[in-house]
Amino acid sequence: MTIHYKKELIHFKHPFKIAHGTRTSTSIVFLQLHHNGLIGYGEASLPPYLPETQNSVISFFEKAKALLESISDLNEIDLLIEQIQIMQENNTAAKAAIDIALHDLYGKVKKQSCWKMFGCKKENTPFTTYTLGIDTNEMIEQKVNEGKAFKYFKVKLNGEYDKEIITTIRNKTDKPIIVDVNQGWKDKYEALKKIEWLNTQNVLFVEQPLAKEKLDDAFWLFENSPLPIIADEAMQQFTDLEKIKHCFHGINIKLMKCGGLSAAKKIITAAREYNLKIMMGCMTETSCAISAAAQLSPLVDYADLDSPNLITNDFFEGIKFTEGKIMLNDAFGIGVVKKL
Repeated sequence: MTIHYKKELIHFKHPFKIAHGTRTSTSIVFLQLHHNGLIGYGEASLPPYLPETQNSVISFFEKAKALLESISDLNEIDLLIEQIQIMQENNTAAKAAIDIALHDLYGKVKKQSCWKMFGCKKENTPFTTYTLGIDTNEMIEQKVNEGKAFKYFKVKLNGEYDKEIITTIRNKTDKPIIVDVNQGWKDKYEALKKIEWLNTQNVLFVEQPLAKEKLDDAFWLFENSPLPIIADEAMQQFTDLEKIKHCFHGINIKLMKCGGLSAAKKIITAAREYNLKIMMGCMTETSCAISAAAQLSPLVDYADLDSPNLITNDFFEGIKFTEGKIMLNDAFGIGVVKKL
């Protein structure tokens, strides 16, 4: 097996505003694993508010290179991924890129889609949301129009113009909304008051209303909120699940945070034992990582995998959406084709 990688930037169709600031692009490192004439594709997405960088990802790839290039038989893929995971702490996006590429390659060797290998039924995929960032009323209205084919909207709030944003959306559509606060509300009382109002606005649930370390406040909100509360920043890796399982009604799993498909599958299995609702989410990713995450989507309740619809330069063709419903294909591996 040989390893190749390349730095890239992906660009948003519109400047994207969330609690962490405004972004127009995201750094990416693409990975290719070559084995017996086949190529497995992987991706590390690196938003600026997380610690990994293109250089740190490439440094991790170089550390993993000797192990990967020593492999001649992919039948021990689970053991190989486990070795990658324990090679060094953190570096979850780099690990996710390798994990995705290995699954893609293994599926091509076995001539099988990853969703089949995970025992999923492709007709059970959920609908993905269409994301609306914090913006002017005019731009929010424009984005609602752009996402009119989707069944659900996901709305970013940060505590400043929350009611104005929701009211602007409600003046355009009555479609169900998921609210993502990205830790933007300051205390549990403010959060509860806002949630009680959101409960009158056809909101399905609220993601990460408070700072991730405020687990006592999260538990209080969990007990008092009329809407389900979903952990996002508080749910990074498998080890976080034990800490937050009694503080939230559900979790948002992201491959870049947990370390890839194998780690995500492990989290899904444990979360079901705790009766948690599960969303499969994403960072800003191309169809490579999105199609990878979608392979597990029949096992979850909700999806936020709309990133390919929000960027201008997708490097891959992969899954499609019908009114926002994730449509898995039968291609081997993660089901993507690299654009020329």
